[in-house]
Amino acid sequence: MSKILIIEDEAAIRRVLVKILSEESETYHVDEAEDGQSGLDKIKKEDYDLVLCDIKMPKKDGVEVLEEAKKIKPETPFVMISGHGDLDTAVNTMRLGAYDYISKPPDLNRLLNTVRNALDRKELVVQNKELKKKVSKNYEMIGESAEINHIKDMIEKVAPTDARVLITGPNGTGKELVSHWLHQKSDRSGGPMIEVNCAAIPSELIESELFGHVKGAFTSAVKDRAGKFEAANGGTIFLDEIGDMSLSAQAKVLRALQENKISRVGSDKDIKVNVRVIAATNKNLQKEIKDGKFREDLYHRLAVILIQVPALNDRREDIPLLIAHFSKKIGSEQGALPKKFSDKAIELLKQYDWTGNIRELRNVVERLIILSGTEVTEDDVKLFASKKK
Repeated sequence: MSKILIIEDEAAIRRVLVKILSEESETYHVDEAEDGQSGLDKIKKEDYDLVLCDIKMPKKDGVEVLEEAKKIKPETPFVMISGHGDLDTAVNTMRLGAYDYISKPPDLNRLLNTVRNALDRKELVVQNKELKKKVSKNYEMIGESAEINHIKDMIEKVAPTDARVLITGPNGTGKELVSHWLHQKSDRSGGPMIEVNCAAIPSELIESELFGHVKGAFTSAVKDRAGKFEAANGGTIFLDEIGDMSLSAQAKVLRALQENKISRVGSDKDIKVNVRVIAATNKNLQKEIKDGKFREDLYHRLAVILIQVPALNDRREDIPLLIAHFSKKIGSEQGALPKKFSDKAIELLKQYDWTGNIRELRNVVERLIILSGTEVTEDDVKLFASKKK
């Protein structure tokens, strides 16, 4: 059922529009409002799939209704109803977000085509928004432990905002997965997500990597080059292992967070950037601050939201789910069906000390799948896992 609201002060035109739409489809539910203010009140209370709105009305005109409605229900399409003298205004409302306009008296075919197209567009917008909220299977977060469910709940609350997030936890626990969930469930999911491993970039190159450089800034700078912050404009930048970043680069990141602008190495020209920053580290940044290796002001800028990812040893109940997930994924990669793990094999794997966390478990599962027979048994685990309790 498509809910349509008609906001029109002329009762005769309202009646005509209601009659046309009601006869067109039984799936149209049509509401009426006799002026702009009452129409806006209805929009605040109800979710409409389409609004047909006159331009010249008492109390509030159509332009005011459109502007206010777009602030509270931005996805609701508006079709403006214009008299002969309102055509210029009707065209201007398109710039304000109106889907289309129709002239008085309404042409039947023009009206119905516009209504159908606007409703189709609304459905597509909603579908696209839902798709953006779904996380790619490449970055599934597997587990039902209390620790993992807590992280999932935090992501649902934090992702739609632009709040900066600091993700902490040992190596191999899945901090990157958390960052991807945050991005893909955010309103920035249509924009880029740029990942930077701060530990993998030499300290003398990290500033150029992050902020870019101009030609001649240093010996190998043979041409201008944009940095990761510029590449992430409109999206998210993920600064992994930020605890390994040089103090000089930290100062520039702090400025970018404070002022939403950066400057390339060798240039004094400011470049505006609109970037959400997510950072991660396996280090104790409070200790790094005390040791003079990390800026306290940067820490407080980054740690608006703190997410601690637990070690695998602290969520052993998730190991059977992770084994099943990795078995299915590895089987798909190798063009084979998932290999079954016996109950005793799983119980034995649950007892091991997973110092390498999920990354290590994934490697062990792959090794067992390759080296075992049709089923991974307890003996296979003892023979091939190469682990100690």
